[in-house]
Amino acid sequence: MTAALAARGPDGEAYHIAAPIGLGHRRLAVIDVAGGRQPLFSEDGRVAVIVNGEIYNFVALRETLEKAGHHFKTRADAEVLAHGYEEWGPGVLDRIEGMFALALWDARENRLLLARDRMGEKPLYFATLPGGGFAFSSELKSLRHAPGLAAAVDPVALAHYLVYEYVPAPAAIVRGVRKLEPGCKLTVRPGQAPVPAIYWDLPFPTDGQAAARPHDLEDAAAALLAELRRSVRERLVADVPLGVFLSGGIDSSTVAALAAEVRGGDLDTFSIGFDDPTFDESAEARRVARAIGSRHHEERLSARALTDLIPTLGRLLDEPLGDGSIVPTHLLARFARQKVTVALGGDGGDELFAGYPTFQAERVAGLLMRAPRPVGRAATALFGVAAAALPVSLSYFSFDFKLKQFLRGSGLEGARRHQAWLGSLAPPDALAALAPDLAREVRGDLYELIDQRLQRVRSADRWDRLMYFYAKGYLADQVLAKVDRATMAVGLEGRAPLLDSRVVALACQVAPALRMRGLRGKLLLKHALAGILPAHTLARKKQGFAMPIGRWLKGELRPWLEDQLSEARLRDGGLLEPTFVRRLVDQHLRGQADHRKPLWTLLAFQQWWSAWRASA
Repeated sequence: MTAALAARGPDGEAYHIAAPIGLGHRRLAVIDVAGGRQPLFSEDGRVAVIVNGEIYNFVALRETLEKAGHHFKTRADAEVLAHGYEEWGPGVLDRIEGMFALALWDARENRLLLARDRMGEKPLYFATLPGGGFAFSSELKSLRHAPGLAAAVDPVALAHYLVYEYVPAPAAIVRGVRKLEPGCKLTVRPGQAPVPAIYWDLPFPTDGQAAARPHDLEDAAAALLAELRRSVRERLVADVPLGVFLSGGIDSSTVAALAAEVRGGDLDTFSIGFDDPTFDESAEARRVARAIGSRHHEERLSARALTDLIPTLGRLLDEPLGDGSIVPTHLLARFARQKVTVALGGDGGDELFAGYPTFQAERVAGLLMRAPRPVGRAATALFGVAAAALPVSLSYFSFDFKLKQFLRGSGLEGARRHQAWLGSLAPPDALAALAPDLAREVRGDLYELIDQRLQRVRSADRWDRLMYFYAKGYLADQVLAKVDRATMAVGLEGRAPLLDSRVVALACQVAPALRMRGLRGKLLLKHALAGILPAHTLARKKQGFAMPIGRWLKGELRPWLEDQLSEARLRDGGLLEPTFVRRLVDQHLRGQADHRKPLWTLLAFQQWWSAWRASA
C-alpha cells in the first residue's frame, strides 16, 4: 500500500507496526529534511502520527507546547500533532492551520483519529474490510492492495461522475470505499463502526447576524490584504526550493506579488504557454513577472506535446476526473519540479470571491426568474431560437457554447442550475450512458446531494449558498483533486494561500455585495490588490486553464477517441451503453453538436478504468 504512494513521497519510507495498527508513510521532505521522517511520536511513544501535507502554524504551536513541558525530537511541522494531541486531545484539530490528511494512533485509548484539512486540499480514502479490518490512504490505488477490498465500480458513484465530472465526496468510484469530506474527522476503534463528524465548516453568519456583516469596501479590503500577506508568508516556509505558479490571472498574480514582497524579489515563477493564441496566457504572465521582479520560467508547448500526454491520462487519475485542465496543470508541475519542490498557486479565488462566469450568468438567470412569467418565457425561448440557429463552434468558450450551457440550466434553481452549467451529462443522459444492469441500481435524484450539502449552510442568502456549493463540491472534489494529482505525481507540493481558513472566514463574513456587485466579480479581491498588481491585470477577464478539446477530438485525437469509445471496447468494459455513447461521438465528429464535455468525461473514465483493471 505504501509503495503505491511512491510518487507522492519520493524521499523515503517508514513504518510503525504494533498490533492492532500498522502505519506506513512515504515522505516528500520539505521541512527538517534530515530529521523529520514519519511516523512521529509523543515523548512516551503512546501517540504516533503520519501526515500528508503541511502544518503552517507549527512554530507558534511548538512554542506553546514547549512552555507546557513538551519536548520535541525534530524540527518537523508534523511533530506538533503528536504533542498537541497529548495536550488537547482531538481538539488539536481546532488549533492547526494547514493542508493535510492525517492519521493519529492513540495506543492507550486503542483509537485511530483520521482528519482532513478544512478546505480539502489533501485527499483521504478509507474502507472497512471483510472480517472487521479497516484501511485508509491518500490514494485509491493504494487501497487496491488492502486485503479483501472489492474492486468493483459503484454504479451510483459512476452515475454521479457522469453528471458532475467528478465523484462527489463522501462517495468513491469503488464499492465499499469512502472519501473523508473537507473539515471532517473520523474516529476508529476496534469493533465499532466509524462515523465521520464535522470539526470545521464555512463560517457564514446566520440571518440574525446579517445586519452586522462588514459593508465597507475600504475596511474589508484592508483586512483581506493583511490576511493574504500573513497567509502567503506562512506558506513560504520551507527548507527546499520554492516558487509560484503564475498564469497571469488575478489569483495567481496576487500570490506571486505578495510572495515577491516577502522575499524581496528573490522568487521563481513558472508558467507554460501554448501555440494556440486563444488558450495562451503566457504574455500576461511575463508582464506580471516583470512588474513584481520575479525570475520567470516559461515553457512553450505545442499541441503535439499535449496530445501525446493525453492518452497516458490513466496514470494521473487516481479516480475518474473529467477536467481536461489536469493535463496542462501536470505539465506545469513537471516543468516547475525541475527547479523547486514547493509551488504556491492561486486556487480558491474564484470560489471565494465570485470569479467564475457562472456567477454573472446567475445575475441574468435571476432577472429572467423575477421578470413577469410571459417575459421570462419569451426571453428564454428567444435564447433557444438563437442557440439553434448558431453554427456549432469548438472555440474556447465560444458564444455558441456559453449560450447552450446557459440554456441547460433553464427550469432549475439555485445551485442545481449551476451544476447544470458546470457539469457534463444531464441526469437522464447519465443514466442512459450506463449499461442497463448498472442503471437499474441507480435510484433517486442525482442532484439530491446538492440539497443535502446546502442543509448545512447557516445563511439563507443565495450568494452565500452558492459560495458554499462551489467550495464543497467543485473546488474540493474537482479543482483541488486535480491539483493534488497533477503535482504529487511528480513529487511537487502545491500550496494555496487563498484557502487559509482566516481568509475564507473573512470572505464568508463580508456582505455578499462586496464579493460581487452587478456583473463585477472579485470586487473585494481586486480592491485589496489595487496598487500592488498592475491595472491591466486587475482588469482582465477570467480565462480558464484549458485546452481546445472539442477541436482536437475531431483532429489530432480522433483516432484515440474512436479507439477508446469503440463499441468493442465499451462492451468489453461492461459499464457504459455503447449505442448512447457512439451517438455522442458521431454527432460531435459530424459537427452536429459540441459534445466536448461529455466526451472528455467518458474518455477520462475509460482511461481510469483501463488503468484500474490493469493494476489488479
